[in-house]
Amino acid sequence: MTCVLLHHGAAKLALRPDIGGSVEGLWLGDLAILRSVAPGTLTSVKQSASYPFVPYSNRLAQAQLHWQGATYSLSPNFAPEPHAIHGVGWLGAWAVKQTEDDFAHLTYLHTADASTQNAWPFAFDAWQTFRLADNSLEMTVGMTNRSSHVAPAGLGWHPYFVKRSQSQLSFDAAGRWEMDAAKLPTTFSTSGGLRCSGTALDVDHCYDGWAGTVHLRDECVDVRVTSALKRLVVYTTPSHDSIAIEPVSHVNNAMNQANPFALGVQLLQPGQSYAASMTVEMHAL
Repeated sequence: MTCVLLHHGAAKLALRPDIGGSVEGLWLGDLAILRSVAPGTLTSVKQSASYPFVPYSNRLAQAQLHWQGATYSLSPNFAPEPHAIHGVGWLGAWAVKQTEDDFAHLTYLHTADASTQNAWPFAFDAWQTFRLADNSLEMTVGMTNRSSHVAPAGLGWHPYFVKRSQSQLSFDAAGRWEMDAAKLPTTFSTSGGLRCSGTALDVDHCYDGWAGTVHLRDECVDVRVTSALKRLVVYTTPSHDSIAIEPVSHVNNAMNQANPFALGVQLLQPGQSYAASMTVEMHAL
């Protein structure tokens, strides 16, 4: 077990590099901002407070990547779904490169492999940084293409914010992608975003043209999530005690679409890097 604890003022962060480079918990004083467990007790990345998306986010249909005239077979990793989902970084252990009281730097190395749960045909290395301030957490995730081929790339995060009885969610967007029964995007429809109560919300969609800010407020805390990324996946149901608010670089299954770059996929030359950041601001009420 490798648990890394950061603190700055009232803000506390627990990281689990050994479990997908994930966040175990984020607190402001004793108040949980993300769904959180006691430091050192997390056993599954699927139960974490947040984990990184690298080298793509959300689903690749039928666990296949269609890229530059070739088809690569990946590995379904979210049974019983047939798709590959959320990249491979969340499935492996990350190394601790640097830690300070309020800062951590993690790294991850992927060797091209098509035969494991962490299957991805292009070698890359990735990094994450976490920096706490009095009332904020800044996270970055990035990657460098270490293969000898041009490779597609995408990034993001899967943070689960605590949903309380008076949770109110709001953000602006240009539209959202409608989903089919297989949880894959179909058509784009105009949508101004969301302004609603989180308690009865039933949603699992990618919003495009996101304005870059999400406001989540309840009876205990006021939270703002910001990023320069232009897509946002929101997932919750009335029975969930959390709301997944996921800044992402590209639309779900974008790498398999006719024009992936218009949907946010990045093209990385050998040795080229790509990175993104998000900030969580939190104020107790």
